[in-house]
Amino acid sequence: MTTVLVLEGPNLNLLGSREPEIYGRQTLDEVHAELASLAETLGLQIAFFQSNHEGALIDRLHARDFDAAIVNAGGLTHTSVSLRDALLGISRPFIEVHLSDPSTREAFRQVNFLRDIAIESIVGKGPAGYALALQSIAGRLEDGRG
Repeated sequence: MTTVLVLEGPNLNLLGSREPEIYGRQTLDEVHAELASLAETLGLQIAFFQSNHEGALIDRLHARDFDAAIVNAGGLTHTSVSLRDALLGISRPFIEVHLSDPSTREAFRQVNFLRDIAIESIVGKGPAGYALALQSIAGRLEDGRG
């Protein structure tokens, strides 16, 4: 069975309470519960990992115990060459997800170290972006685009 890792960076543990006007009111646990249900429907195994520590995220990627990933790196998207290098180094396809659309926000969010190495970017869809990413991975696997 295909395993999908959902990797989430700094401050995503505050989802539901942090700037709800931007990120919504759904908690990370609620998002994960919906994704787990969807993964079961799609015949995928799913694993979740959130950390506020860059090194922990990189260590999790290095485990390579998954086939594809959904990555919401949060603010590390705009700052972390190391996370980019880890994603390149593990040779696993990933879809980048952002709850808001960073391109419409502050100037410093215009820098994105992940977009050009992701197989797809889903931005500005709120928590539904995770489900869209999971469905995209399932579709890619089904038609051999893995």
